[in-house]
Amino acid sequence: MINTNPIGLFDSGIGGTSIWKAIHQLMPNENTIYLADSKNAPYGIKSKEEIIALSKKNTELLLDKNCKIIVVACNTATTNAIKELRATYDVPFIGIEPAIKPAATHSKTQTIGILATKGTLSSELFNKTVSFYHDINIIEQIGFGLVELIENGEINSPKMEELLSSYLTPMIEKNIDYLVLGCSHYPYLIPKIKQILPKTIQIIDSGEAVAKQTLTVLQNQTGISNLEKGKYEFYSNIEPKVLNDILENKYNAVKSDF
Repeated sequence: MINTNPIGLFDSGIGGTSIWKAIHQLMPNENTIYLADSKNAPYGIKSKEEIIALSKKNTELLLDKNCKIIVVACNTATTNAIKELRATYDVPFIGIEPAIKPAATHSKTQTIGILATKGTLSSELFNKTVSFYHDINIIEQIGFGLVELIENGEINSPKMEELLSSYLTPMIEKNIDYLVLGCSHYPYLIPKIKQILPKTIQIIDSGEAVAKQTLTVLQNQTGISNLEKGKYEFYSNIEPKVLNDILENKYNAVKSDF
């Protein structure tokens, strides 16, 4: 079944572009529309009710643009709002949550670390997932301030290095052998994180798994595109300079009031 309608993605800012890149790499012939809700970033410090309201607003904008599937490219929005979104809208949703399973399954030290937002770590969905791994010592760390620095284009700032070191050093001391990144912004910090972690600690993010799940749902439910090359639209509700920078200025992200 052929369906050239776009894949829609939204996040509380630029971080979900890490998910978009994984989807684009796997399915370059698909049209995509990305919403960066940077004006309301970070979602991780907001109430569940606020997160649901923002997620519904973003969903409706993407549905107005005829998206055939919506990727909630934000861990906080997924863990707090995806159940409500699926109950409200008649479109497939793909969520993103911390990849605890592969880390817990393969850990030799029986200790893994999770770096995520407060909104993700305090969510019902996250705590339900964690409860399946009672034999694993899970070290949770809220990444206070990380999303704000990324949104401000300060990935390589001294403040970023200071925060990452303060969050990761206690995990290293507790003998983690896997670090799970529980925010779609955080893959952009992997080069910095690797400078701090010993080489024995593996880093896991969810981008590739989300892309594969998106392809599976498209094939089984909505249909895929047969275009030779997809069209890509990026929207930000603030000045899109940082979004364009993170996209390496390969695409023209534009400002849109939403």
